[in-house]
Amino acid sequence: MKIFKKMLTLTLMIALVASITGCGNLQLSSSNQSALQKAKDEGVVTIGFANEKPYAYKENGKVTGEAVEVAKAVFKKLGIKKVKPVLTDFGSLIPGLKAGRFDVITAGMYITPERCKEVAFANPEYSIGESLAVKKGNPKNLHSYEDVAKNPQVKIGVMKGAIEESYMKDAGVKESQIIIVPDQPSAVAALEAGRVDGITMTGPSLRAVLDSAKAEGVEEVKDFKQPKVDGKEVRGYGAAAFRVEDKDFQKAFTKELEKMKDSGELYKTLKPFGFTKEDLPGDYTAEELCKKQ
Repeated sequence: MKIFKKMLTLTLMIALVASITGCGNLQLSSSNQSALQKAKDEGVVTIGFANEKPYAYKENGKVTGEAVEVAKAVFKKLGIKKVKPVLTDFGSLIPGLKAGRFDVITAGMYITPERCKEVAFANPEYSIGESLAVKKGNPKNLHSYEDVAKNPQVKIGVMKGAIEESYMKDAGVKESQIIIVPDQPSAVAALEAGRVDGITMTGPSLRAVLDSAKAEGVEEVKDFKQPKVDGKEVRGYGAAAFRVEDKDFQKAFTKELEKMKDSGELYKTLKPFGFTKEDLPGDYTAEELCKKQ
C-alpha cells in the first residue's frame, strides 16, 4: 500500500511538472509572436497619437490626420483593417511605445539621431519647416529663434518632447525662456493670455491649430527664418515609429509606404491635410536621417 501511495504521489508530481512546463512553453510561444503577426492575426493594431493637427488628432469622435490616414492605408495593405487609438501627450509617445501601450506611433514624429536610439522609424512620409506665432503686429519683433535668444525677457511656448525645444537651444535660447505646454490648445491659450510671447511648431501644425482655435489677436510670422544646425537650414522628416525589436513590422510598413510614394497615393493622402508636393520627403530613408547630424 505504501509503495502504491509513493508511486501515485510520484505520478502526480510528474503530471504537475509536465503541466507547468507545458504552460510555460505556451506562454513563451505567445510572447515570441511578433507584433506584426499578432496584428495580422487579430486584424487590429494599437496606435499612439498626441492630438496634434494636422498629423494625428481626434475630431467628432474619430481619430484622423496625415500620419493616421497614411498608417491606415499601409495597414490595410498589410491585411490589418482596424486601428485602436491611444491618446497621450507627445513627450510620452516613445516611453508608451517601449512600455507596450501601443504597437506603433502615428503622430508625424520627426526622425532624429537621438530618437533613432530608442525606436525604429519607417521611411519618412513628409518634410516640412518650422513656424512661429505671435501677438498681432509682432510687438517683440521676432523673426527667428536667434531673435528670441537676443531678448532674455521673451518666452516661447513649445509642446513637451517637440524638436523645436532643441532647435531653440541650439540657437542660444535659454531654458528659462522655453515654456513647456502639454498640447496645441494649451499653447494657443498661453499666447492669447500673454503667458508667452510666441509659440512654435511645424508650419502645417501651426496653421491648423490657429484655424481650429479661431485665435484672436494672434498671427503667424510669415517671414520666419528657418533654424540652422551646423550652418545648414533644417527641415523635419516625419515618420511612423516602432519598437526596436519590431523590425519586421517597420520593414513591412516601409515597403508599402514606398509603393504609395511611387504611385502618387502618398501625396493624395497628405493633400487634404494642407501638405503640398514640396512637403513630400524625396528619396531620404530613415537610415540616412538617423545618421544625419
